[in-house]
Amino acid sequence: MDVSHILDGLNERQREAVTAPQQNLLVLAGAGSGKTRVLVHRIAWLLQVEGLSPQSVLAVTFTNKAANEMRARIESLLERPAGGMWVGTFHGIAHRLLRRHWEQAGLPQGFQILDAEDQQRLVRRVLRALELDEDRWPAKQATWFINDRKDQGLRPQHLDDGGDPVNRQLIRIYSAYEEACRRAGVVDFAELLLRALELLRDNSELLGHYQRQFRHILIDEFQDTNELQYAWMKLISGQRIPVFAVGDDDQSIYGWRGARVENLTRFQKEFPACDIVRLEQNYRSTAVILEAANALIDNNRGRLGKQLWTDGVRGEAIRLYNAFDERDEAAFVAARVQEWVEQGGRRDEIAVLYRSNAQSRVFEETFMRERIPYRVYGGLRFFERAEIKDALAYLRLIDNPNDDPSFERVINQPTRGIGERTVAQIRDAARLHGVSLWQAAQELVQGGGLSARARNAVAGFLGLIGALRESVAGLPLHEQVEQMLEQSGLREHYGRDRSEKAQSRQENLEELVGAARGFRLDEEEHEGMDTLTAFLAH
Repeated sequence: MDVSHILDGLNERQREAVTAPQQNLLVLAGAGSGKTRVLVHRIAWLLQVEGLSPQSVLAVTFTNKAANEMRARIESLLERPAGGMWVGTFHGIAHRLLRRHWEQAGLPQGFQILDAEDQQRLVRRVLRALELDEDRWPAKQATWFINDRKDQGLRPQHLDDGGDPVNRQLIRIYSAYEEACRRAGVVDFAELLLRALELLRDNSELLGHYQRQFRHILIDEFQDTNELQYAWMKLISGQRIPVFAVGDDDQSIYGWRGARVENLTRFQKEFPACDIVRLEQNYRSTAVILEAANALIDNNRGRLGKQLWTDGVRGEAIRLYNAFDERDEAAFVAARVQEWVEQGGRRDEIAVLYRSNAQSRVFEETFMRERIPYRVYGGLRFFERAEIKDALAYLRLIDNPNDDPSFERVINQPTRGIGERTVAQIRDAARLHGVSLWQAAQELVQGGGLSARARNAVAGFLGLIGALRESVAGLPLHEQVEQMLEQSGLREHYGRDRSEKAQSRQENLEELVGAARGFRLDEEEHEGMDTLTAFLAH
């Protein structure tokens, strides 16, 4: 049999993994070492050389994109469809099992899956039903508790509050939430895997059916598996079906959401006759970068051990710049960008990486000042984020109450009972008399034309801006921003935010304070301006 199309282009270690006997194998795949290629070619080897049917192969990835790509590459390599093969994410495969065996799983046939937003909405309904104050028992915290316990394979009845009243109440919320899900015929993402595990664990005939069907199990990104996923894999394999696990303890970054890098060493110990193949040749980075990465990661404790290398170019030396502060850092980066372009390089060959979205602000300011075009990926530009636009709108009103766009943006932000109808009345009055929205609002409050409730609400907003203008006069710029965030209610408003973006939004507001603290007047550029006006203009 000609297998050259499966083995061509593989290095020695990749071939070793692809052609390994059908037994448990741990492939330690360093970054850029071609692990996806190895997985694809391993499956092709199993189907074409070992004679396994597509239905007997179970391949687990961590994203739907990776699963679809894997299937397409296998079919391309084999030049034929691989129908019937089970390729998908842990949650996708669990979902498939539950759809097939919904009745045995204790679910309605048409059960629906809650996304993260729907799950939090249901948790809020549960909190209201339990008459719990959401300020004391935030839905986000309760949702995290529920998902974390499910990821550990724990139901409410398995939990011990340890005498802690907080835990006791969270367990009560978890129990009520499960009942609400049952009544509504819905499951969340964590429930998919837990319910599928319980389905197989509690139905020996069904488990036996799948253990007879699957002849080989392959799992990608093994270092990112959590307790429940490991238990699921262990159960379905019966520790008899060969498992081909691909992972890298050096790339474990999801411990905060339950991933257990120690599953790699558990796999070695708990699965019989487990061999290791190390993929250490890197196809992505220069030798200089790999040497630096190896030197850093060598300090990690408990590593399974490998040393990345490349036979590619050595590459440019890494330059370490010890900046005085974030502005100095951004200025250095901007200078390097300009230097690169002046030497004939293209801007789209340059990437600036930072740890958190809030850090983009100083780079964006510097690039705008130096007229360097840029694009922010994976998020909005700092000054386009809703919380920053709200804060700047308040600052602009403090600087100039007749700023109509800012007035309209924050007259009811945070909510103060001023509806669209009232705002429309203010707009009409401003248009009729040819004045700003601020002036029109003053006239309507003083002369009538608004309902009593609307008049009181608008008067409160006008009073707030007036009080802010007085209270910040003469203060250092960063204290002006601090006062505005407190008195306007923005900090409290975003502090109560229960969405996934809550922490990021609060960090961005603090970054704005930091920007104000670091702002310096340029006497030539900002001649005749006070500090707040100059800050808003720069």
